[in-house]
Amino acid sequence: MPDKRLRINRAGEQPARRRPVLLAIAGDSAAGKTTLTAGLVQVLGPERCVSLCTDDYHRYDRVERKALPFTALHPECNYIEIMEQHLQLLASGQPILKPVYDHSTGQLGRPELVEPNDFVIVEGLFPLYTKLARACFDVTVFLDPPEPTRREWKVRRDTAKRGYTPEQVLAELAVREPESEAFIRPQRQHADVVVRFGPIASRQDPVDTPLSAELILRPTIRHPDLSEALRPGLHRTMHLKLTRDTDGRPVDTLHIHGYVPREASATVQEAIWASIGEPGSETPECLGRLGADGRSEPLAITQLLLLHHLMDAAR
Repeated sequence: MPDKRLRINRAGEQPARRRPVLLAIAGDSAAGKTTLTAGLVQVLGPERCVSLCTDDYHRYDRVERKALPFTALHPECNYIEIMEQHLQLLASGQPILKPVYDHSTGQLGRPELVEPNDFVIVEGLFPLYTKLARACFDVTVFLDPPEPTRREWKVRRDTAKRGYTPEQVLAELAVREPESEAFIRPQRQHADVVVRFGPIASRQDPVDTPLSAELILRPTIRHPDLSEALRPGLHRTMHLKLTRDTDGRPVDTLHIHGYVPREASATVQEAIWASIGEPGSETPECLGRLGADGRSEPLAITQLLLLHHLMDAAR
């Protein structure tokens, strides 16, 4: 038996693979994870970046879940252990055969082969749920929009793309609330960066004012030097303050204002893009996109900051 085990180990030996950089983007349903991810993937390109969603690890399809005492936000409704194994494989440069969940139909599909590239972006409900999963990531993000904003996004998305009525979406939100509080929101404490897109509470802006962003930058990773982007004359676009996190610890909080003209935000974006190592080239237009026609300057700046982290980790 020892000889057989040795032969198996030798047969499984492979050339050393370059370890990819892994980014986690966690958050509740309709928190903006897919929108944030899309711009990053488009800038990096398919030859350098692959993305996947942990919702694919749902254990049951939509019909089966109706008979269960919990929703998709419960760990028992997901193959958490398989997700952990796959994250470890991806972090070591190995391919995986990923399960597939189709949100448009609510059905489980045929597994897909995922080959890790230089960058792997993992978004979904549970990427930061376990200690083992968190250990696989170089950078971790949690999206934490105000609940009224997230509920509005959820109703808009699920009625337009998933065939629900507003009443059905609101009813499902009520059912999911206890599990959201118990299993999804606690992942916030494990993120290097907490991102909140929403209106500024202290301002009485018109309803059509673009949302601003607040980024909590925890000292768990090295954040970029923003002195060039925060130089005098650009403070209208964003400013940095030392504040207290929910646990009372001091953190840097970056406020990115959505109400300023695009020209002012563009100057900040150019400064961050140059710091990434692309001086002289134009900031990618795909950053900040909301759907087919919409655009958010705070989203573009947030994506640029995350790109900076990815490039820095790769170096």
